[in-house]
Amino acid sequence: MAKVRDGDPEKLGLLYERYKRPLLGFFVGMVRDRELGEDLVQNTFVRILKYRHLFRGDGDFRTWMFHIARNVKNDHFRKNKMVHEKVEKWEERIEDTSDKISEWQSDDEQRMLAVALDKLPEDKREILLLSKFQEKKYKEIGDILGCSEGAVKVKVFRALQELKVIYQQVEKMM
Repeated sequence: MAKVRDGDPEKLGLLYERYKRPLLGFFVGMVRDRELGEDLVQNTFVRILKYRHLFRGDGDFRTWMFHIARNVKNDHFRKNKMVHEKVEKWEERIEDTSDKISEWQSDDEQRMLAVALDKLPEDKREILLLSKFQEKKYKEIGDILGCSEGAVKVKVFRALQELKVIYQQVEKMM
């Protein structure tokens, strides 16, 4: 990133190749729409290029990038005043998965987990995506969210507790 900041914007392509997948996973987990997630990844890198002069280099690039990604997502929803889709519509999308019987159980578990995640409040879903799916350290998440490492631990614990309750409810319905 230091090379991009110092006047070599072509190096941004390397960063894009390295980080597009984790960002896409984060966005798809948050917005439940792959196409929109891809757009948000591109917007994140456009914003990284635009604000490259603000990268000081004294912290982790990924933390800075995810901080920008959160802002891109929030700005997108603020501008478009989009309402998250109902769970029923989202479920229709994920039902296009494999027909293999051996994968059904795993698919059902993943579907129930996805439904439970979708029912979590956005802030809790976001912190679980960062900690469990992006495998970010609590310190990094604290830097992204602007809170202490201890606060992140508490938030993750509470989000997991709520996810567990919702998952059990979803499991009974299916």
